[in-house]
Amino acid sequence: MPPRSPLPARHGLAAAWLRTPDRDRGSPTVWPTMGAWLRHRLPEHVDVPGMLAQERFVEESGRAVRDADPYGPHRFVWFHRDLRDESEVPGRIHVVYRDERLVVVDKPPFLATIPRGGHVMQSVVVRLRAELDLPELSPLHRLDRVTSGLLMLATESRWRGPYQTAFERRAVEKTYRAVAPLRADLVLPAVVRNHIRKVPGTWRAQVVPGALVNAETRVELERLVDGAGVYRLTPRTGRTHQLRLHLLGLGIPIVDDPLYPVLQDVPVDDFRRPLQLLAAEVAFTDPVDGQPRRFRSVRSLPLTAEE
Repeated sequence: MPPRSPLPARHGLAAAWLRTPDRDRGSPTVWPTMGAWLRHRLPEHVDVPGMLAQERFVEESGRAVRDADPYGPHRFVWFHRDLRDESEVPGRIHVVYRDERLVVVDKPPFLATIPRGGHVMQSVVVRLRAELDLPELSPLHRLDRVTSGLLMLATESRWRGPYQTAFERRAVEKTYRAVAPLRADLVLPAVVRNHIRKVPGTWRAQVVPGALVNAETRVELERLVDGAGVYRLTPRTGRTHQLRLHLLGLGIPIVDDPLYPVLQDVPVDDFRRPLQLLAAEVAFTDPVDGQPRRFRSVRSLPLTAEE
């Protein structure tokens, strides 16, 4: 781990850091200057000369790294990355609950949970770190960018452990609701159990027939809306795209799913048709104080991007 960053957070994001290789590990290349090493280390699209001229690279003392500084092993360099222009995601982040340890929010569709790739400023974490003045705010579980509803976050890093352990032990009960087609021949309630695998770098997950079961969901039909069904989904596990694949396997894919059953080429700034999947309820016994907790989404199906 690096020493403490000499740069403050910007837009709720900590500075990035790099470290020159250790001398004792050996290096096939000796760079004459720190500028030469930074040009080698960072991708071609990064304007290293410009960033050096603007004194945007700093060392541990806070001193700006110069292009001509002699190269040395095991040296840390910090900097803030350039952020891409992002389309503002419509919809409000509702703060459902907040105390000294937890923040529970109800997020709109199309808003990423964490800053990643092309979604940095338009993420729950970056927005709320600034709005709530909580620089260590971090999510305790995953919620897909296109999924709406409840998301739990820890106010400080010291509280992450107990709550993440509760999720790992499946001590947190989560209920989702989805809008999907009706099937007259489908017998419900039903429990779907199979093996789901998601290969990193691919868009879609897949069911692996015959493999050891690692995903389970109970599916119930609650009511009808506009000729479709509103289904109550109770997952026992939390695999990537589990609910979407389980309803697809029942022949009732979730309405406006951009991945299943067909991968659709939807522009990242097209917010017209949100996935009709809502993280509706979460219940657990607080691992810190032993109090029962239950939270409900303020949203309802069918979803719109403006909610």
